[in-house]
Amino acid sequence: MAMAGAIISLIGAVFLFLGALGVLRMPDIYNRMQAGTKATTLGSILFLLGLGLGHFHKVCICKTIILVLFIIFTNPISSHALARAAHYIGIRLTKKTVLDKLHEEDREELV
Repeated sequence: MAMAGAIISLIGAVFLFLGALGVLRMPDIYNRMQAGTKATTLGSILFLLGLGLGHFHKVCICKTIILVLFIIFTNPISSHALARAAHYIGIRLTKKTVLDKLHEEDREELV
C-alpha cells in the first residue's frame, strides 16, 4: 500500500508542477486560471489520496476524503468567481482568443 501511495503522490506532484508551468506559460489571466485550476485540482486530489494510502489509518482516510471533497467543490467555484471578476473589471483577453461568450451575453442583456 505504501508504494502505491508514493506513486499516486508522485503523479499528483507532477500535475501540480504542470499546473505551475501552465500558469507561467499561458498568455492571459483566463488561460492561466484554467490551466492552474484544472491541473492543481487533479494534482492536489492525487497527492492527498497518495498520502491517505501511504498512511493507511481509518482516521487519515476519513480526513483525506473530506479534504478531497472540499477541493472538488471549492477549486472550480473559486476559479469561476475570479474569472468573472476579472472579466467584469475589464481585464482583456489575449488577441488569439476567438470567442468571448461572456461579453456576448453581457451585450444581449443590455439590448
